[in-house]
Amino acid sequence: MLRKTHKYGVILLLFVFLISCDEYRVFDKYTSVGIDGWKKENLVNFEFEVSDSLESYDLFIQLRNTSEYQYSNLFLIAELQYPSGFHVVDTLEYKMTDSYGNWLGDGFTDIKENKLFYRENFRFSELGSYQVNIQQAMRNRNDIDGLQSVKGISDVGFRIEKKEK
Repeated sequence: MLRKTHKYGVILLLFVFLISCDEYRVFDKYTSVGIDGWKKENLVNFEFEVSDSLESYDLFIQLRNTSEYQYSNLFLIAELQYPSGFHVVDTLEYKMTDSYGNWLGDGFTDIKENKLFYRENFRFSELGSYQVNIQQAMRNRNDIDGLQSVKGISDVGFRIEKKEK
C-alpha cells in the first residue's frame, strides 16, 4: 500500500514540476503548414486576447523544421493586427544554421524546434482581440519571384511570455 501511495506522490510532483517550468507563458500555439511544404499563399494565423496593457511581454515566432529544409536562413512576413484595426507588417530574417551548416534550434531527432524573437519587451497598447499572420517570403538568389512552396518547415507557432521581473 505504501508503494502505491509513493508512486502517486512521485507522479503528482512530476506534474507540478512540469506545469511550473512554464510560468511565464501567456499564449503558445502551433499550426501545421502541411507535408507538401509551406505554400506562399498559406498565411498562418493566430488570434489571442489581451487584458493587460501595463505588463511587458516577449513575443516569439516558433518553427519546427526538418533536414528537408534547403536553406541556411528563412524570410518571413509577420503582421500584427490590433483590436482597432491598426496593423504593423514586418519582414523578418532568421538564421536556421550556423556557419558550418549545423541546424540551430533544439531537438535530438530530425525535427528541430526554433524559438525566434519577434518583439522584445513589448506592451500591448490596446485591450481586446489581436491577430498575428505569418507568411513565408523565401526566394532563390537572383530570382525576383518568391518560392511558391518551401519544404522542410512542418509547423509554425506563436508564443507570448510575460517578462521576467
